[in-house]
Amino acid sequence: MTIDEANGESRISIVIAEDQALVRRGTSLLLALEADMHVVGQACDGIEAVAMAEQLQPDVVLMDLHMPRVSGVAATREITRRLPATQVLVLTTLNDDETVFEAVRAGAHGYLLKDASEQELLETIRALRRGESRLTPQIARKVMDQFRRLAEPWGSSRAVEHAAAERQPGAETLNDKEERILELITEGKSNRQIANAVFLAEGTVKNYVSRIMEKLHANTRTELAVMAARQRRAE
Repeated sequence: MTIDEANGESRISIVIAEDQALVRRGTSLLLALEADMHVVGQACDGIEAVAMAEQLQPDVVLMDLHMPRVSGVAATREITRRLPATQVLVLTTLNDDETVFEAVRAGAHGYLLKDASEQELLETIRALRRGESRLTPQIARKVMDQFRRLAEPWGSSRAVEHAAAERQPGAETLNDKEERILELITEGKSNRQIANAVFLAEGTVKNYVSRIMEKLHANTRTELAVMAARQRRAE
C-alpha cells in the first residue's frame, strides 16, 4: 500500500506485546516501513499489554504467549473481553495443541509462529483489520485435523452445530445457508473463497459468519473447531 492510499483511510494502530526487547524493536521497525500501519505502543509483559491496550485501544495487538507476570493467553482473554473491537494476533514459538486451543479460546483472531515470513505477518495484520481470522497453515492443520476426526462419524457440518449446541446452552438452529457456510469455514476457507463457492458477495458472507458465531456463541470462526477438538480430547 502506498502512502497516498494510506492517507485515504486510517492507518492500522498496533500494540506489540513481547518480552524480548530485540524482537519487540525489530518488529516495530518492520511495521514502521508500512504506510498503512502505525505502532502506538510496546509492552514487555502481560499486565502491561492489557493496560496499554485499554489505554490506546489499538486495532491489533501482536501478542507473544510466553511473557512474565501474566501469560499471553491470560492477557489475550482480558483484552478481547474488555475491547471487542481490538484484534489479537498471537505471534509466538509455541505450537503445542493445548497452547493453540487455549489461545484461540481466549479470543485470539490469528495465530502465527515466529518463523512466519515478513509478508505473511503483514498480510495477516491487514486481514485482521478487515475482520477475518487467520491461522498459520501448520496451526490450522492441527485444529482442522482434530475437527475432522470428530466430524467423521456424522459426516456433515450438522455435527458442528450439534457439538456447539451441546456446549453452549441457548444456541440457535442454523438454516441451510448457514450450515453450508459453516461447513466451508471448517474446511479452512476464507471469506472470499466461501463467497465464490456459494455465489454471494464477500461482505454478505462476512455477515453470515458473524451471525453463525452469534447463534452458536463462538467468539471467533475458529472457536467452533476448537470446542469440538477439546471435547474429543476429553472423551
